[in-house]
Amino acid sequence: MTTAPKTPQLNTGSHDLPVSEALDAFMGTGWATTPLPATDRVNGYEVMPARRARLAARFPGERLVVPAGQLKVRSNDCDYRFRPHSAYAWLTGLTGEEQVGHVLVVEPTGEPVLYLRPRSPRGGGSPYGAEFYRDRRYGEFWVGRRADLGEAEQLTGIRTAHLDDLEKLFTGPQPTTRLLAGADPVVDALAGRSALVPAAGDGELASALSELRLIKDAWEVGQLQLSVDLTVTGFEDVVRALPAALRHHRGERWLEGAFNARARAEGNGVGYDTIVASGAHATVLHWIRNDGKLNPADLLLLDAGVETDSLYTADITRTLPIGGTFSPVQRQAYELVLAAQDAGIAALRPGASFRDFHKAAMRVIAHGLADWGVLPVSAEEALQEDSGLFRRYTLCSTGHMLGLDVHDCAKARAETYLDGVLEEGQVLTVEPGLYLQADDETLPAELRGLGIRIEDDLIITADGARMMSSALPRTPDAIESWMANLLG
Repeated sequence: MTTAPKTPQLNTGSHDLPVSEALDAFMGTGWATTPLPATDRVNGYEVMPARRARLAARFPGERLVVPAGQLKVRSNDCDYRFRPHSAYAWLTGLTGEEQVGHVLVVEPTGEPVLYLRPRSPRGGGSPYGAEFYRDRRYGEFWVGRRADLGEAEQLTGIRTAHLDDLEKLFTGPQPTTRLLAGADPVVDALAGRSALVPAAGDGELASALSELRLIKDAWEVGQLQLSVDLTVTGFEDVVRALPAALRHHRGERWLEGAFNARARAEGNGVGYDTIVASGAHATVLHWIRNDGKLNPADLLLLDAGVETDSLYTADITRTLPIGGTFSPVQRQAYELVLAAQDAGIAALRPGASFRDFHKAAMRVIAHGLADWGVLPVSAEEALQEDSGLFRRYTLCSTGHMLGLDVHDCAKARAETYLDGVLEEGQVLTVEPGLYLQADDETLPAELRGLGIRIEDDLIITADGARMMSSALPRTPDAIESWMANLLG
C-alpha cells in the first residue's frame, strides 16, 4: 500500500494577493536548473563523521534523534532569525537559517540519516509546486534556497530522507529511542515527549551531547581563534566609534551598532546580546538595554563576541575609560580586578579542579575589599562558605566553558564539568568583576557606581593555559596607549 503525498499548508500572509490558475501555471515554467557546485561541503566536513561515531558509541543499539529546531515568532507573521540547535550543528556542520525543522537521526546501526525539507520543485506534479513562490516561511523566493536531498547528502556525507518520512519512525515497533527533547516541539509531539517531562534516557542524551563537546578538536580551536580575532577587531571598531557615540543621546547603542556591524559583516552575527554598559549601567551584570548616554569621565564595560559562520563564539570583556584615561579611583578598582584575573589564570592547568580558578580570583577580590575597609569582617571570614559577604560586590562566577554556545556544555553532568577537573583542549573564560552599586551605602562615595569586568578566552594546554585573546590589552597603561593609537 502506498501513501499519497501530503498536501502542504502554504504559509501565506493574510494580505497576500490571490493567485490565478493562469499565473500558477506560468510560474511553473521556464526555470533553468541551478545545482550547487559539486565540490561544496559543509565547514568541518572531515571532522563530523568522528563526532557522530563517538555519539553512537555512547548509546550502542539505540536510535538517537537530534532536531535542529523550529522558527519562533517575533511578532505577528515575522519570525526571529533562525539558528539551529548547537548539538545539531556540531554533528552535521549545517548551520544556516534554512535548517528549520530538520532532524538528524542516528540509527541503532550507527548510521546517520538527515530528515529535511528539500528544495521545492518549481511547478507541476508535486504538492510542493507552489511553495517556492507562495510560502513566506519556506519558499525560496521569500527566504532563499535550500538544498535538495542529493545536494544535502553531498554537503554532509549523510544519507538523507524527506522530512515527511520522519513520522514513520515513531509508529509501530521501535528500538530504544532517545530524543533531544525540548529542541523542537513538532518532533516532541511526534515522539510523545514533553519538553517539561521528557522520557527516561532523554536527559542522558542531552548530557552526552554536552560532554562530548567539552574537549575541542583542532578544527574547533581554529574556529574559536577566528571568532576571537574577529572580536578583537570589533573592539577596535568600538573605540574608533567613541567620538561619534559621545555626541549621540544613546551612545551605548551607537557602540553596540559598531560592534554588531563587524560581527554581521565577518561572521554569522553576535554570539550573544552585546553588553555596552557605561557608568553605573556596568554594575548590571547583563545590561543589554544599551540606551544610555556616554560621559567622558565614566568607564565603559563592553562584553561582546563574534559568532563565526560555523557558530563558534568568542566571549571577551574589557572595561575602558571613555575619555581615554583612568582616574586614580578607577585605576585602583581596575587593578584589583586585573590581579584577580591573573590569579585565576595562574590556577588553570590539566588536573586542576574546574572551581579552582574561581576560588583563586575570589581570594584576591575578598582581600582587596578588606584592604579598602569595605567588608564588615576579615577577608578570611568573608571567604568561608557560611559567610560569602564579599559576594555583595561580585555576584557571578568567574568563568565558563566556551564553544558553540557562549555558556557551552551546560547540560554536562556536574561531575564532568562544574565538579570535574580541567583537561587539555578545553576552552573557557576567566572573567572576575566588581559591581559596586550606585546606591550601596556600605561603599565610600567615590567607589559607588563603578562596574568592572575583565574577561579573556583561554585554552587549556599540556602545562597550563594559552590566552587566545591576548591581542587585546589588559593593563591600564596598555589600554590607554591602545585607545590613543586607535583614536589618533
